[in-house]
Amino acid sequence: MALDLTTRQLRRRTYALPTSDGHERTIMGTRPSTLQSVGAWTLRSALVGNLVWIGALKFEDYEVENIHPLVSSSPLFSPLVNKLGEQKTARLIGVTEIAIGSLIAAKPFAPRASALGSLGAVGMFATTLSFLATTPEAWQENRKTPKLSMVGQFLLKDTVFLGASLLTLAESLRAAGRS
Repeated sequence: MALDLTTRQLRRRTYALPTSDGHERTIMGTRPSTLQSVGAWTLRSALVGNLVWIGALKFEDYEVENIHPLVSSSPLFSPLVNKLGEQKTARLIGVTEIAIGSLIAAKPFAPRASALGSLGAVGMFATTLSFLATTPEAWQENRKTPKLSMVGQFLLKDTVFLGASLLTLAESLRAAGRS
């Protein structure tokens, strides 16, 4: 049985749910626009928190070791690793992640800067997703069908971050157009 909400019901925030006996049960709900606002705020906050936290971890020795297979096999990053070394490359990535996260967080004060940060995040997550193709450790060996390894699964979550970055970019551009 489909749930059909009228405009009047949405405005009143009262929704009628059909029951098995043919009657309707009225419940109080949340406006979709409120839910969308809370979702967007949560998404932006989580994106910022992850970027800043993971960026800060790039200053830890164990994280330098963790990203070694990713950056050393990447055609984009391996020349950087050869020139700067692994530790400086990791720190450069960390500073970039912290800067991008900080820019995304600036939406209430500087929506254009936030849009720039979101655009940077789109590029960054598209780049990290390219590691799925360049990192041999991303795939389990000796399988008849391709299967992601733990490294591959770690990288795959960046599709969610890429989507979040696109949404925060659109939201920031909308806010910049109003200011």
